[in-house]
Amino acid sequence: MRRDCVWGPLAVAGAMVLAAWGSPAAAQPRPPAAMQETMDIGDEPGRVSTEEVSITDGPYARQMVLFRSNEAPGTVVIHSGERFLYVVQGNGRALRYGIGVGREGFTWSGQVQVSRKAEWPDWRPPPEMLQRQPYLPRFMAGGPGNPMGARALYLGSTVFRIHGTNQPETIGQAISSGCFRLANGDIVDLFDRVPVGTKVIIRHKATL
Repeated sequence: MRRDCVWGPLAVAGAMVLAAWGSPAAAQPRPPAAMQETMDIGDEPGRVSTEEVSITDGPYARQMVLFRSNEAPGTVVIHSGERFLYVVQGNGRALRYGIGVGREGFTWSGQVQVSRKAEWPDWRPPPEMLQRQPYLPRFMAGGPGNPMGARALYLGSTVFRIHGTNQPETIGQAISSGCFRLANGDIVDLFDRVPVGTKVIIRHKATL
């Protein structure tokens, strides 16, 4: 099973695969146009976006909303079709974040737990990705220029993550290969609210 979520197709049927992002080494040439077509739209290694960047207006702004759920407070519920992540608050309410999700053919659903958390996560491309794109670095340290963003929540034993992005304008779009991205300011806020062990439910379509 291919385990990379950036710059390449994924076999996601019956599997859970997480986004992992990186950049070409500075001295390496850019990939040819045909290869660029396989890359996720909006992934721009080296672009700097700080922790303070959040979605502050429009439909994807972080806000408290009415939300019917039988899940316990603190549970994370992702509705890919809506482009929203909810943290259940109880009393019919939830804190809602706008997210970017998997593009057509790369959506998935299931139930996992947050297995660990990382601030400014590093990125190491898996061997499958390096085979297809040998110009990529073998390691990219975490930081403002890393497309993984300011924080990451690792989902179970899979390679899926909920993580930040250095391009907040991509929030609300379906551009990844199965990952869930938030603006850096929003992932920092979520990171502080969600402990390891939190239940995460991923739904492709909303349940009324």
